[in-house]
Parts: sequence; C-alpha cells; structure tokens
Amino acid sequence: MKIIGTGLNPIKQKKTSTNQKNYNLKNKIMRLYQNLLSEFKREQTGYSTSGIIAQSCIGSVAAMLLLMSDINSLPKFVLLFFVTILCMAYNGAVLAQLNSKITFNLLLLSLSFSLMTIIMNLI
Repeated sequence: MKIIGTGLNPIKQKKTSTNQKNYNLKNKIMRLYQNLLSEFKREQTGYSTSGIIAQSCIGSVAAMLLLMSDINSLPKFVLLFFVTILCMAYNGAVLAQLNSKITFNLLLLSLSFSLMTIIMNLI
C-alpha cells in the first residue's frame, strides 16, 4: 500500500494491478453497450431507419473499395460476400421486426466489419 497525505489521517491507496485496469475497461465498455442498447430499444423505429441508411452507405463504400483493390479474386470476393451478407442481415432484421438486441448487434457487426474493410483497403 502507498500512503498519501500527511497529518493525523493519512489516506491509504492500493496499487491497481493490470487485471483490475482490464476489468475496469471491460466494465466501462459493457456499460456503454448497455446504455446504447437501451437507447436503441427506446426509439427503435428512428434508430433502425438511421441505421439502415448509415450501414448501407458505409457498406457500399467498403464494397467499392474492395472491387477497386488489387487483392486476388478469391479473397476479394469472400470479403465482398461478408460485407454484403452482413448489410443484408441487418436490413432483414429491421424488416422482420426482430428482437431489438439482435437488430442492434447486427448493426454493430455490420458497421464494424465494413469499417474494418475500409480501413484495411486504405492502408
């Protein structure tokens, strides 16, 4: 323990370990996820519409960059397949009015995969 301060009541502070820092980071990420999910559930109609527009635009940019890249044909078309399927899965989840958690997770998955594809093609 490390003692901070002087006087009659010194403050004892524990050293935080790496595991504690990782736990705190994981806890913050899960709290952020839960807050975003509850907001999505509260206004699902509006967020679903905005999500369709956003992920369709980002997915089409990812598809365009994949088709313009100099990657071999097989890996290029496999990545293009996944970008397209994930975008269609979110659109289908919205149209089928699936559970809001499933819809939200598909939105996050579609956006993250498309953004990773864009970043990897720009590097």
